[in-house]
Formats: sequence, C-alpha cells, structure tokens
Amino acid sequence: MAIPISYNVRSVGARWATAVVSVLGIAGTVGVFLAMLAMARGFQATLIASGSPDNVIILRAGADTEMTSAINHEQVRIIGDAPEIARSGDGSPTISPEVVVIGAFPLMTTGTDANVQIRGLHERVLEVRSNVRVTEGRFFQPGLAELVVGKNVMTTYRGFVLGESIEIGGQEWRVVGIFDAGGSAFDSEIWCDANLLNQTFNRTEGIVQSVTARLDSRDDFRSLKDTLTSDPRMTVDVTGEQAYYAKQSQAVSTLIRVLGFMVAFVMAIGAVFGALNTMYSAVAARSREIATLRALGFGGFSVVTSFVLESILIALVGGVLGCLAVLPLNGFTAGTMNWQTFSHLAFAFKVTPSLMIWGLAFAALMGLIGGLLPALRAARMPVATALREL
Repeated sequence: MAIPISYNVRSVGARWATAVVSVLGIAGTVGVFLAMLAMARGFQATLIASGSPDNVIILRAGADTEMTSAINHEQVRIIGDAPEIARSGDGSPTISPEVVVIGAFPLMTTGTDANVQIRGLHERVLEVRSNVRVTEGRFFQPGLAELVVGKNVMTTYRGFVLGESIEIGGQEWRVVGIFDAGGSAFDSEIWCDANLLNQTFNRTEGIVQSVTARLDSRDDFRSLKDTLTSDPRMTVDVTGEQAYYAKQSQAVSTLIRVLGFMVAFVMAIGAVFGALNTMYSAVAARSREIATLRALGFGGFSVVTSFVLESILIALVGGVLGCLAVLPLNGFTAGTMNWQTFSHLAFAFKVTPSLMIWGLAFAALMGLIGGLLPALRAARMPVATALREL
C-alpha cells in the first residue's frame, strides 16, 4: 500500500522553512547549469544559422578555416563552370568568391580592441546568401571604398556610424549600409568589395580565401564534390555550408559546456548536502508519524518511496525557480572569441524548452540523491520505540 502524495505535499507545506534552504540551493545550481548550456546553445546556433542547406563552401584542401585557405582565379572559374551550380537569370553561376581578413576595432563597452572579420565580396553575394537583407542605407558599390556592416557591429564596436567614414588598413571607408543576417555570425562582420580589400592589405590580386556556391539541387552535393576533387587542376575540399559552420562552433561550445558541467557539479554537491540536511531533519522531527504509518500497515518500501518523492518535490520546486530565473537571459546578447577564426563574435543566449527539461531532470536527480539515505533511515526506524514516545 502506497502513502498518498498529498501527505508529502502537506508535510512540505508544514515545514516550509527547513525546505527553503534546499530549494534555493537547487535553484541556484539549476540556474547556473542552464545559463551555461544556453550560452553554448546560443553560440552554436549563431554559427549554424550562417549556413544554408542549399549552399556549399569550397576551401583549399587541408584548410580548416577560411583564414588558412587560398583559391586562385582559375579555380574560381572552374567552380563556376560546374554543372551542379545554380544559375541566375542571366546564366551566370551563383557563386561568391570571398576574401577574409581580420581588423581590430575598440569594443563599445570597454574600449579595448577586438578582432572583427572583414569579408571582401563580389556583387552576387546576396543571391547566394538569401537570408541577408539590407535594413538601413544601401549595399556597397563594387570598386568603391564602401562598407556594409552587420547589425551587431553597430552596437558592439566604436566608430561605425551610418554615413560616416572609418579607417581600415590605412584607407578611409564609408559606411553606407547596415544588414541583418538573421542572427547568424555574419551580423558581426564587415563587408566590402573584395578587390579593394585585397589591394588595401597588399594581398595578391585574384586570390580569395573561399568560394560559397548555391547548388542547383541539394542532391547535387556529392556530384559537385566528386567533380571538383577529382579535377587535377583543383586542390580543394567541398563542405556543406551548415556542416562547415557547425564544425566552427565545436571548440568554443564544447569548452563552455565542460566549464558549465564542472561549475554545476561543484554546486550540486552543496545542493545535495542541503537536501540531505532537510530530509534528515524531517525524519528526526517525524519519527512518531513514521512509526504510526508503519503501525497502520505501510511497509518499508512505501516509506522509502514517500520520502524520496518528498525530496524530489522539494528539488523540483527549486528546479522551476532556477528555470524561471534563467528565462530573462533568452535573447541576451554577449560576445566571445571564436578560436577557430580568432575573431570576436556576438551571439544571443538561447533558453529552449529542451534545456528547461534538462534543468528539471537535473533538479530531480539532486532530489533523489539527497532524499535516498534519509528515506532508508526512516524505513529502518524501530516502530515499537517510536510508539512508546506517544
């Protein structure tokens, strides 16, 4: 025969003061745990959002990032001639050869310099990246020293004012537009004409770091990869754009998760001891109740189950409070270094329903661990001794 759950609910309500310590400890632990996971999830989502399932990115064979890649003009032409590449209305290949350099700009908050990716592009980039739209001003004109900047650049770095000029590489560039890339990593980038960017940084003319291409069909990926990698004139790797950016996020998101688990584990030890203290106190204060329940015919298993459920109930209250405390972080913008590209990246925390479930499960686990030993003690309490105290 099982002890009604309502008994545990009333017991927690009657002894709320002793339960508060456990609730707050578990709430704090769950809050930190979820905040770190939300940070990692947001960083990863920002990079993955940069890729499109219809696009591929082509780098020099063996290059892990655009910064270590180089593709010459002849190879760009061969890529554009591939039959798997989508064509625009005038029959031109929908590809975007891109130059990538790093520039240092002062952060709005601290004034210290942070590395920012400057991406040199050609006029067809908006056909390849259809998720990018200019929200203020206009797109840069090829051949002119003009910039369009991601929406996060305007709020993260000093000196970027629409219509004003800023010095990059010893040359004055005019900010002519602001674009929205749908919350992707491009929102933290500066875009300009590829040829001018190469000239400004004294790079070899016609050399680009990567080529992003739109497939005629998603099913053409394998065919395009075979076509380009088997061509003796080409020394390239072909990767799905989403897969490329997912890989870019692995190092930092894994580090954040590991640190989060370590901090949460240390805090969880304290929270479990708080739950142990609460439940041992409950057992000591309710010895007569436990003895009465046993005398009424409730077995040891029922007593153990009842006290474990009570501990989990207390923990879940803390878990819910921890989840609610983290909710305001959803969408909060932060910035960190992307160690794959050595550039600063602004991203938004993502508190998702799946993370909330993880938080509640973590709280329930702490409640289970914290309530098990006191529950076993309650089940082993001598009935006759306790009843003689009545």
